[in-house]
Amino acid sequence: MESLFFNSTHLHITTWVIAIILFFIAVGRYSTGAHMALRLFYILVLVTGLLLFIKHHGINDMLYGMKMLAGILTIGLMEMVLVRKKKGKETSKLLIGAVILLIVTLYLGFKLPMGLNFFA
Repeated sequence: MESLFFNSTHLHITTWVIAIILFFIAVGRYSTGAHMALRLFYILVLVTGLLLFIKHHGINDMLYGMKMLAGILTIGLMEMVLVRKKKGKETSKLLIGAVILLIVTLYLGFKLPMGLNFFA
């Protein structure tokens, strides 16, 4: 059971790290391929995060629920930034919002008991 826990956590961390890297690559130089790969990683991040939430925390843990909601909103803002960039519209305000929400999500993830607790 213990190794499954760590594998699931590591898989989730790996997927969101790759998603963040792909996002900044796509923002820097938009390409359809990078955007489609990022969408695949959005799905992987959501699935691995949801599995961790269900398996280890259940529905009663409000802070984990808030972290999950912040993660979903972060993905939504990231997607909105890229869609607006593709259309040639202004993205700076959405990009700032996405980065701030990403920081909040990472803070919650690291601060909660299952995280690495950099903020002791």
